[in-house]
Amino acid sequence: MCPVTTDKRRENADMTISAITITGMASQEQEAAETQASREDTSLLDAYRVVLFNDDEHTFDEVILQIIRATGCSRAQAEKHTWEVHTRGRSIVYSGLLDRCLRVGAILEEIDLKTEIQTS
Repeated sequence: MCPVTTDKRRENADMTISAITITGMASQEQEAAETQASREDTSLLDAYRVVLFNDDEHTFDEVILQIIRATGCSRAQAEKHTWEVHTRGRSIVYSGLLDRCLRVGAILEEIDLKTEIQTS
């Protein structure tokens, strides 16, 4: 093998390694930017919340079932919200995007529960 060919191969290998390193760095920068954008998008997810208020018109079971229907949460979580509404007068039963909060509030209000949509 001639020394010129070997040197040329080394030079090509070095260029390939450099290209991989630069690509890897660019990929890491892109990944960091996507992670930051994802964090910003996540903060928008909880920009609104549905607050359920206490009343003397509904039974615990009615409220529990309606919370489950509106939010899709577990019975245990709905019971916690219901107890919080009963003892504190209110509970944040859902946090998320405005359109979803509007749907959750509308479902809760189907049985005349008192709700309010607030911004975080």
